[in-house]
Parts: sequence; structure tokens; C-alpha cells
Amino acid sequence: MTQFDDIRPYNDAEVEPAIARVLAAPELIDAVTRLRFPRLAGWVPWLLKPLVRRVLSQQLRGVTSVRQLQEIVSHYLDDMIDRCVDQLTVSGLDHLDANKHYLFISNHRDIAMDPAFVNWALNKNGFDTMRIAIGDNLLTKPYVSDLMRLNKSFIVKRSATSVREKFKASKHLSAYIHHSIVEENSNIWIAQREGRAKDGLDATNTAIISMLALSRPKTVDFSTFIRELNIVPVSISYEWDPCDAAKANELFAHAEHGNYEKHENEDVASIAMGIAGQKGCVHVAFGDVLSADYDNPEAVAKELDRQVWDNYVLHPSNHLAYQQLHGKVEDFPVTAQGVRFDARKYTAQQQELSRRLQGIPTEQRDIFLSIYANPVVSHLKALGKSVA
Repeated sequence: MTQFDDIRPYNDAEVEPAIARVLAAPELIDAVTRLRFPRLAGWVPWLLKPLVRRVLSQQLRGVTSVRQLQEIVSHYLDDMIDRCVDQLTVSGLDHLDANKHYLFISNHRDIAMDPAFVNWALNKNGFDTMRIAIGDNLLTKPYVSDLMRLNKSFIVKRSATSVREKFKASKHLSAYIHHSIVEENSNIWIAQREGRAKDGLDATNTAIISMLALSRPKTVDFSTFIRELNIVPVSISYEWDPCDAAKANELFAHAEHGNYEKHENEDVASIAMGIAGQKGCVHVAFGDVLSADYDNPEAVAKELDRQVWDNYVLHPSNHLAYQQLHGKVEDFPVTAQGVRFDARKYTAQQQELSRRLQGIPTEQRDIFLSIYANPVVSHLKALGKSVA
């Protein structure tokens, strides 16, 4: 037993029993069947589900360590990228040292794929994979919790209700993150905010930074403690968001009614949609380590935001949506190659945007377009400009 057993990822000794529990979960077999065979799953589930269970059992036979499991996950991720991503590009890792360990803080657009793409980039470039923060609100089923903790996820306790419980959970989480990086030499990933930026506006919640410092000893000043974490901002940009229609619907409900009621297992459905949906081009940009003297959480958040916006790669879809909303084009480069945007060169992307827009209720279309246009707005904000 250790002080972090309630939130830490599983260790090697826990892998085999956790895999046995996962394979015994009917919900998992059903989810994998629908992901792998979306067209056939509704027609012949009686045929496909036993087949899926058998294949998974064979693939996981003999797996006794987290590393072995992640090798299998890596193959699945490569397969997903081949099917659902047109091009995956990475920048900034040449500024980092594979022998050091970092706290990667990224913008947050997709529940599962944000950390998955960061992990993929690290793994392909000789870095250790990360321990990944995941809210307990997503762990609605025991098999989901097992899966996540098998894949080096640790739990963020968001279900705490009282102020005292929330503070205790946050301080415990802070201590675990610091311990992981400084004592156990592990990389960590957390999002810059709680919940996805469904509106496409990336901004660091200073409460996240305050949480990181809760376990700081009184003898250590704030700036020194933050530097020990080796914080690296990460920008993740998707050409197309598989969950764009669902996000527009939720944002519209908030705008019209002040709230949105999630249906049961909606987050799990969003995870599946984010994994299986077409994403177009994806770019992962690693920033520079936060090594300056920061006096307070606000200063750290400001630098995180600056790097996330500066390193964010815009896609033609962003400019096309912005142009449709605001009737003009801003002079920002697009794609990982940094070429000048010219709408005449991106007729296929315009057709795809129009196709997606046709499936959106008329009253939600401006919100839908703003999801794609808002990264351009963030670029303007970084330059001290506004949408005229």
C-alpha cells in the first residue's frame, strides 16, 4: 500500500487480474464491436461479439506488464491513425530531452485523443509515455476504470462535494503529480482546463495551476516549485472534430436555456465518437519548458496560453469558418507547412465544411462555425487584436 493507491495507475502486478475483469465485461465487447464493425454490429452482434472477445483474449494472452499492454495499445492507435487521420505532424520535440521528465499541459478538445496523440508523438520519438489525468466523472463503469488505469491513467476526483473534500483531493493530486515527476521520473499529462474547450477557445484555468502548487512545502517558494515540474505547453489542433455537431448542440442549449442535461453514458459515447471519427489533419506542437520565475498561478497561466496560441497550427477549416462568419480572411498561415491561406486552393475543405453544416439545425449553425473559427480569434487575441 502507498499513499497514492486510490488514484495511481495500475502497476505490473495488477495487470493480469485487471485484464481478466475487462475481458469479462459485456459492455467492453459491445463497444469494441461497434467501433470495429460500425455497419455490421447492429445486424449480426451474435456473430461478431464472440469473435471480438476471442481476438481480444488472444491479443492479451501473456500480457503481464504495463509496457506490454501499451505496445498493443500502440498498434491499435496506429491503425486508428491510418483510418481516421489524413496527416499527423509533430513539432517542438527537438527542444526537449528524452532523458528528462515533464508535465505536459495541453489545450483540450477531445477526451481520449488529446493525450493519445501526445503519447504517440512521445513514443515515436524515444520519450517515455505519460501518466494521464482522467476525471472520475468519466469512469462510470468498472471496465472503463480498469482500462484507463491499465494504460497509465490516474484519477482526478471531481466527484467530491464539500469544500473540505475538494481541497483534500486537490492537494493529494498535487502531491501525486510532483512525486511522479520528481521522485519516480515519469511524464505526466493534464489538460489546461477541466472539460473540453467545446467552443474552440483555449484558455488555461488558473485553478489548475493553483492545484499544482498545493503540495508545495512552506520552505520552497512558488517559482522554484513550478520549475521542478518541468511544465511544457502543448497545442493540439484538429482539422475536423468528430464531435462538432454534439458540441454545437450543447453550446446552443447553454445559450438558450442556461444549462445542458447530459444523457447517461454521453461521455463514453463522446470518447467512442472522438476515436472513430474522421479528423483530417492533426498537429501536435510542443512548446518550451517554463523555466522563468513565476510569482503566481496567473503568470504561469498567461505563459501557457501564450505558447498554446503561438504554436497552434491553423487548418483551412478554421479560416473557411471564420470567413463565413465574419466575411473576411485574416493573414495567418495554415497547415504544418505554414503556407499562406488561399480559399481557392481548398475547395475540398469548403465542400466538407458545407456538408457538415447541412446536418446542423439552422439556429445552431453560427455556433457550429464558431467552434472552427475561434482558433483564428485566439490568434488575433495573442496579437492584441480583436474581430472588427
